[in-house]
Amino acid sequence: MSSPDPQVRAARNLPDPSTEEKPARGRAGSRGPVVAVTGAARGVGELLAARLAASEEIKRVIAIDERRGEVSEATWHILDVRDPAIAERLRGADVVVHLALDLDLETDPAARTAYNVRGTQTVLTAAAAAGVHRVVLCTSAMVYGALPDNDIPLSEDAELRATAEATGVGDLLEIERLGRRAPRAHPGLNVTVVRPTVLVGGTDTALTRYFESPRLLVVAGSRPAWQFCHVEDLVTALEYAALEKIDGEFAVGCDGWLEQEEVEELSGVRRMELPSAVALGAAARLHRIGLTPSPAGDLAYTMHPWVVSVSRLHDVGWRPSWTNEEVLAALLEEVAGRHTVAGRRLGRKDATAAGAAGATVALLGTAALVRRARKARRRI
Repeated sequence: MSSPDPQVRAARNLPDPSTEEKPARGRAGSRGPVVAVTGAARGVGELLAARLAASEEIKRVIAIDERRGEVSEATWHILDVRDPAIAERLRGADVVVHLALDLDLETDPAARTAYNVRGTQTVLTAAAAAGVHRVVLCTSAMVYGALPDNDIPLSEDAELRATAEATGVGDLLEIERLGRRAPRAHPGLNVTVVRPTVLVGGTDTALTRYFESPRLLVVAGSRPAWQFCHVEDLVTALEYAALEKIDGEFAVGCDGWLEQEEVEELSGVRRMELPSAVALGAAARLHRIGLTPSPAGDLAYTMHPWVVSVSRLHDVGWRPSWTNEEVLAALLEEVAGRHTVAGRRLGRKDATAAGAAGATVALLGTAALVRRARKARRRI
C-alpha cells in the first residue's frame, strides 16, 4: 500500500492531457478482466500492477496514482484518488484494486485519516458510477484486535474487536465499514476485503520498527505470537481477488505462527521485559508530547496474539511462498543498521548511547535525548 507524498496528496490533481499517458493495448482475444489499480506507482500497488500486466489472464491494467510509475504496459491516469474525476478513468474496468492508502507513521493523523477515508469513499462511489462490478480493498489483520483472550488462530469470520488506538487501525476499520455499506448503497457492486498479517518487504510500520530496537520489548505477563506476510504473497493473494477466484473477506499470511521465544532465538536479539504499567505509561507519555510516532495502542500488537487462519485462500488453491521463519530473516536483513527506540528512529550517536545504557534506560530516556537535541537546536 502506498504512502503518497504529503505535498502531492494535499493538491487536487485535475486531469491534465499533458501528463496523461496514452492507453496501453489490451491483449488481442483475451477474455480476462480489465483491472484498475490505485496507488500503482509505488509499494504493493506497483508490484501488483506489474504482475497483472504480465499475466495472460488479465486483458488490460489501468494504473492510477499521483505520478506515473514504471509499469509501462499499463494505461496510466495521473490524479488523486479523492478526485471525483476518477469515475471517468475507471470506465471499462471490471475490477478495481484500491491500494492508495497512507499508513506512514510520520504523517499527521488527521491528514492521514482524511486521505484514507475520503479516498476509499470516492473510489467506491466512482467504481459504482463507472459500472465496475468488484472493488478489492486491502486493510490488515490488525482489525481483529490484539487481545489476551483471542483464539490462536482466529477464524477469518471472527468479530472485529480492534479499537482506533493503534496507528492507522481506526482508518482501516472505517474503510471496512465503507466496504460493507457499498453493496447496499450501490446494488451490483461487490466488495472483497483482503487482510494481511504483519506485512514485510519494503514496509515501515510500528511492527517492523519493533525489530529495529536494541532489545525486543516484552511486556511482563503477555503472550505474543507472530504471523508474518511477505509482500510477494500479498500480491499473489490480491491477484486471486482481482481474478475473482476468491471473494468476501479473507486473511493472507504465512502458515502458522512463531512464539516470542522462537523469534528471539531466530533473531538473536535479547528481550527486555517491563511491567505493563511501565511500558504502556512510557509509550503513552512519549507519544502524547510528540516525541514518538507510535501511540501506546501499538504495543498491544506486540503483547497479545492476533494470528489468523488463512483457510479461505487455501480452499481455492493459494499457498504462501514464504514461511514465517523466512520472512523474519528477510525483515532482519532489511532493518539491519537501523536503530529505533520506542518507535523513534535514532541517529548513530544516540543509538550507541542507547545500546550502552541498556534497553530499559533507552526506552525511558528517549524523551531526554530529544529534549537535549531540541535545546541544542535552539542555541544555534
